Amino acid sequence: MELSIQHQESYSRGELLLRTFFGWIYIIIPHLFLLFFISIWSSILTFITWWIILFTGKHPKGFFDFQVKLIRWSLRLSASLENLADGYPPFGLNAEWDKVKLEIPYPEKLGRGTLLLKTFFGWLYCGIPHCFLLFFRSIWGCILVFIAWWVVLFTGKYPQSWHEFNVGTIRWSFRLSLYLFYLMTDDYPPFSGK
Repeated sequence: MELSIQHQESYSRGELLLRTFFGWIYIIIPHLFLLFFISIWSSILTFITWWIILFTGKHPKGFFDFQVKLIRWSLRLSASLENLADGYPPFGLNAEWDKVKLEIPYPEKLGRGTLLLKTFFGWLYCGIPHCFLLFFRSIWGCILVFIAWWVVLFTGKYPQSWHEFNVGTIRWSFRLSLYLFYLMTDDYPPFSGK
């Protein structure tokens, strides 16, 4: 998986204030309303995919492409809400945003044994250790987002190392989701945001 969110040379103070005070009206409510219903369909597809992988060892290409588009949409929303990218996140499964890139290679074959292992013991060998570390990393990330808000407000710049850290946290959590929940890879997610 390749995930990147472009670090901008300068960030708009006006957009920062607009997102902060009114973002829930014009960003969060419309996007989450649509994503809620699309996520229900995504859950149904994941359930069907589980059975297909169990019997064939393959993830249906159409289902896979749908999930990738949904993940891209949620990534665009996250980038905007965490002030990692200026601009309005585009709506839709087929929308593109040059500031946010996500590529997930399609797996030709998935292991049935790995599927069963993830289903019954994934929470133990993957979920607990990753979520434990991501919990503390996310706390630090929230602190950086808060401080970066003030830095952007006064300087118009988002410190690059903070940007990279927060993008890394998103990357780590998405890798975990691809492995455990979306069933899109058999590669154990690394304990890293790189």
